[in-house]
Amino acid sequence: MALLSFNPSRAKRFEKLVQPHLEAMYRFAYRLAGQQHDAEDLVQDVVVKLYPRLSELESVEQLRPWLNRVLYRHFIDQVRRKGRRADRPVSDVAEPEQQSSFLDSYAADIPDLSEQISSERLKPVMDEIIQALSPDQRTLMLLHDVDGWSQEDIAQVLEIPVGTVKSRVHRCRAALREKLLGRPELFQQAERVKE
Repeated sequence: MALLSFNPSRAKRFEKLVQPHLEAMYRFAYRLAGQQHDAEDLVQDVVVKLYPRLSELESVEQLRPWLNRVLYRHFIDQVRRKGRRADRPVSDVAEPEQQSSFLDSYAADIPDLSEQISSERLKPVMDEIIQALSPDQRTLMLLHDVDGWSQEDIAQVLEIPVGTVKSRVHRCRAALREKLLGRPELFQQAERVKE
């Protein structure tokens, strides 16, 4: 493998293009990987991979979604090669206000759930259920329901039609609700608390 030649002018052009997007790339990588070290490695791998492709980067109109797309593909390739899943629960990667909003959205879909089950009891169950999703499904749910990405932005990053994003979000939510309702011990405990 040939070593990359270092050209100061080229390096400045690359940095000028990529630097404004590094923080957003890291946040996205953290959502995907679930750990700081893995997210840093993911961003670094992508940046190193893109450096030789400077002319292609310079021709991209909307660089941020394009970079996120490359980052996502690289992550999925890693997951498939290693056969691994995210190492951390959703409650560890989401801010507390995002967790509440995320949990409330599911609780609102199930009659009397929010009254029956406290958030503290619901969080570990949701973490477990979300961990059971495929990496693609988990990423979609984190981006849409936790981070609040629009369906259009997700469609652009994943390179799929908006309608496909809508149907996948709907199917993931339905699966999560079904799995949640399939945990009768949550509701039985709630009934005991009421009595």
